[in-house]
Amino acid sequence: MPSKPRPLDPEAKPDDRVDNALRPQMLSDLIGQEQVKENLSILLSAAKKRGEALDHVLFYGPPGLGKTTLAHVVANEMGVNIKITAGPVIERAGDLAAILTNLRAGDVLFIDEVHRLGRAVEEVLYPAMEDYALDIVIGKGPSARSIRLKLPRFTVVGATTRLALVTAPLRARFGAVYRLDYYDIAAMQAIVKRAAGMLKVPIDESGIEEIAQRARGTPRVALRLLRRVRDFAQVRADGKVNSKIAKEALDLLQVDPLGLDDVDRRVLSTIIEKYNGGPVGLNTIAASISEEQDTIMDVVEPYLLQLGFLDRTPQGRVATKSAYEHLGFEYREQGQARLL
Repeated sequence: MPSKPRPLDPEAKPDDRVDNALRPQMLSDLIGQEQVKENLSILLSAAKKRGEALDHVLFYGPPGLGKTTLAHVVANEMGVNIKITAGPVIERAGDLAAILTNLRAGDVLFIDEVHRLGRAVEEVLYPAMEDYALDIVIGKGPSARSIRLKLPRFTVVGATTRLALVTAPLRARFGAVYRLDYYDIAAMQAIVKRAAGMLKVPIDESGIEEIAQRARGTPRVALRLLRRVRDFAQVRADGKVNSKIAKEALDLLQVDPLGLDDVDRRVLSTIIEKYNGGPVGLNTIAASISEEQDTIMDVVEPYLLQLGFLDRTPQGRVATKSAYEHLGFEYREQGQARLL
């Protein structure tokens, strides 16, 4: 049965219903990522004209940029069902086989964190993606035999924050690979404005701009900040959001004008103060601030690199002159830092 744009589930929790409503349903609803949209539009149109299942697609990039949303958009545009799973969830080859045998022709199988699939699971996925076949071993010992089941033509949509960890054989089986980049300020403002309208938040242009500037170029962060600013406005003001109210709310959340939060600043200040600006290893930074290495690598570092506040070198991470200046440290060539 073809998939339709997702309605609000009356039994879903209020937050889940709001999240589903805020997510774009069709390609025309998407804001930003123009190059990805154009390429994806051609891919979708060509597949629909031929009456074929869409080629396998891989989206990669930092968290919160819309990889899951795009998977739903692909299914909606093709008018098919979507089955959702994640790499760590599929522990055994049998788990994947059960999912694959329940797919119908044209269905989309969305695998989040595809880089975390086990090797045995990947071996089952290869022929399924390439030949639309599932190889199953029946029996044990000398009487064991292998049979091949034909699968309907379906589409795998993978998402990952760590493209380098996706094995080469798996990456080669995706017909289209798209990178999602951070959104520019104009796109972020449009996203905040659209969400504010759907959430019925009274907000002026200055309030929209303030939230958009501090959202790290990431829609997920923008929506989270908008909700918190809305709460602040309802409790501490008259419910209306302007630049002043947004600034007060975001300052209280310790989100600075460039969108850096407490963890970002702790990473930079640790490199500068404790390790003289670096170079210092990722595991040392993680231990120093009691954070997971994956959190720093996937969530913190990409934005700091984008801002030019951090450099990756063979010896480790190094804080740049811009990072010193932003945090109010005096930059010295020998790497000594002094708070201004």
